[in-house]
Amino acid sequence: MAKIKILDSQTIDKIAAGEVVERPSSVVKELVENAIDAGADAVTVEIKDGGTSFIRVTDNGSGIEKSQVENAFLRHATSKISSAEDLASLASLGFRGEALASIAAVAQTELITKTPEELTGVRLLVEGGAVREREEIGAPQGTTLIVRNLFYNTPARKKFLKQPRTEGAYVADLMEHLAMSNPKVSFKFNLNGQTRFYTTGSGDLREIVHRIYGKEISGELTDFRCERDGMTVTGLLGKPVINRANRSYEIFYINGRYIRSTLIGKAVEEGYREYLMQHKFPFCILHFQVDTEKIDVNVHPSKMEVRIADGPAFYEEVRAAVEEALRGREMIPEVSLSTERERRAEAKKEEACNTQTKEVPPEPFEANRIARDRESAAARLSPIQAIYEKSRPAQESVLRQTVDYVASAKEQDAPVEKTEQMELFDDKLLSGKARERYEIIGQLFETYWLISYQDKLLIVDQHAAHEKVRYERLMRHFKEKDIVSQNINPPMIVTLNNREKECYLLHEEEFASLGFEIEAFGGSEYAIRGVPMDLYGYTEETFFYEILDELAAESVTGTPESIRIRIATMACKAAVKGNMRISRQEMEALLDELLTLDNPYNCPHGRPTIISMSKYELEKKFKRIV
Repeated sequence: MAKIKILDSQTIDKIAAGEVVERPSSVVKELVENAIDAGADAVTVEIKDGGTSFIRVTDNGSGIEKSQVENAFLRHATSKISSAEDLASLASLGFRGEALASIAAVAQTELITKTPEELTGVRLLVEGGAVREREEIGAPQGTTLIVRNLFYNTPARKKFLKQPRTEGAYVADLMEHLAMSNPKVSFKFNLNGQTRFYTTGSGDLREIVHRIYGKEISGELTDFRCERDGMTVTGLLGKPVINRANRSYEIFYINGRYIRSTLIGKAVEEGYREYLMQHKFPFCILHFQVDTEKIDVNVHPSKMEVRIADGPAFYEEVRAAVEEALRGREMIPEVSLSTERERRAEAKKEEACNTQTKEVPPEPFEANRIARDRESAAARLSPIQAIYEKSRPAQESVLRQTVDYVASAKEQDAPVEKTEQMELFDDKLLSGKARERYEIIGQLFETYWLISYQDKLLIVDQHAAHEKVRYERLMRHFKEKDIVSQNINPPMIVTLNNREKECYLLHEEEFASLGFEIEAFGGSEYAIRGVPMDLYGYTEETFFYEILDELAAESVTGTPESIRIRIATMACKAAVKGNMRISRQEMEALLDELLTLDNPYNCPHGRPTIISMSKYELEKKFKRIV
């Protein structure tokens, strides 16, 4: 029989480090979160070789008291909580007290820290979890942590790291997410001696998005805010035109913490459902402020997973808020006749002009030195000079505002029109007043309608428009429970396992309201004697199980997706096709009905029903505008 052994402290520390320190980005995440918890409003991160050989995180936070420096490297030592009860009301990003101990266990770690009350700071060198050096040194307020040779004493872990370039990309991605989670903190990220990006700490989330993702993305975002019971959500929603092929651009924060949440992601996607094609996902950055008692962040050492109390209600609140925000805007994609190369050249030219006027913020320590030098210089000035110097910042501010105003005025006067999604007309598209000014020019290729409206050319896909109208009619029948059943003879017998049986019994009324006629057939078998008439002809057994599986999901609300897909298919098959000539009266009638819908802009599969082309684009191509 194997003998039970008690592991030594070094082995325990290395095992624990494996849960917290997965790669260099894990180290940066823990150190930056500690800096933010310490009240820092300026953080600089520098790495070399992807962070495997060198990581330095510098902040201007509150620092660590001299008597507490060694304690900071002990396992389960933290200033964030004092008992298990505090986990229910966490306001900090860190709380486990494992980060520094785990990092020091697998790297050579150097700490320099000073509090504002102390005249000198402390330098502490820790290798493999053991303190090697401690000395008093002069240092500015805040904390600097240097991590060298990560996993130097755990080669098994080190060999699983990727190439330095890849590890550096992970750190860069993390820094971008940290910057967006804390717009009021100035971040600077330096990779191999080169500054990759910085933020000013102005609190403007859109400015950070512009620096990270560029002008084209930041120009296609709309501000979002909603307040629900115990929850406030703010952030930016991307217009459907900037959809993505994966979920990497669905970015969520809860109480300042960057998290991954399948529940929130599905809720947001459901809110976007009518605007995106299948297998396309939205771009969004959302900050959730939630009552700490309604969430549990103590799920995983990475602290990126959370549990949310009353998940279905939370899901529905988020879904409804996103859907409401999108339906409040008009979204007709505007096509451009400019080539992609021309648009990129214009964007680069403007970006270069903007870059020349940007001011790079000084390092946190450098900022302190500059401030002290100014105070010392001011003391040597004459009274008149001192008054001038004191007023100079205000004068410079006024000058900058004047320059910005003049530049803005020039932009407004210039005949430049951005290629973007239309949001607002002079009159809302759905208004009767706007409809009166539509001029139907005719049918193109027996598929598209051309409509003149103010300085826009609207192009309608007749199949997508008719498909949308029919889909909404069928959906209305389901929502109003105006459904007729189609008998099946002989009945279809299905066998349910325990989970499926419990789900069916729980949602028996929902199946009846959908038009199913089902009765027990003995044991685990049930006889389906009737199905919804509108869906007759579908593989009934498959359809039944699809709905059953969706109803079993915690987050399901409204009409199950399998029903929506089937209705969309029916609407598609019954809609007028392309290459089919229709009369002007039919165009008028279909257009009138289309404009009564909440979302007339997309068919059930997410394709646009209407696109727009501006008069400016046409005149530019005909060289009327140079």
